[in-house]
Amino acid sequence: MKKFFGEFKEFVMRGNVLDLAVAVIIGAAFQNIVTSLTDNIISPILGLFTKMNFDQLMLKFTFPDVIGGGEGTAVTIKYGAFITAVINFLIMALIIFLIVKAINKLMSIGKKKEEEEEAATTKECPYCKSEIAIEATRCPHCTSKLEGFEEEVSLEKK
Repeated sequence: MKKFFGEFKEFVMRGNVLDLAVAVIIGAAFQNIVTSLTDNIISPILGLFTKMNFDQLMLKFTFPDVIGGGEGTAVTIKYGAFITAVINFLIMALIIFLIVKAINKLMSIGKKKEEEEEAATTKECPYCKSEIAIEATRCPHCTSKLEGFEEEVSLEKK
């Protein structure tokens, strides 16, 4: 049992689980803000054109009761509430996109610095375009003479 709790503690304390928990809590709180924005600001502004609160727009259909001869059945389609939910979703998606984009930009800044610090160990042969060691003076693939190549002086007998 002790081992089980130890494994559970290790799982919960991993960074990505804690990050996920924080993200869910912040996302839920932020959803309340976005819902309030659409319900209390956007819907009333859009409602100026329809002369009622936008999320209260609906179509009401009444069908006669064929069997009983009574008033019938009423069906209400609340399209204003649906459009408000779509607006909520689009605002949340846009904000999440912007947050992820900002985080990716911050992460790439750190990666660029690491890449710049690493010195190049290879270069490209200008003749055959193969990758060769940076100190090479002759290409091992095409045997072309590269910059820094010095002719060997042969000693001839006189």
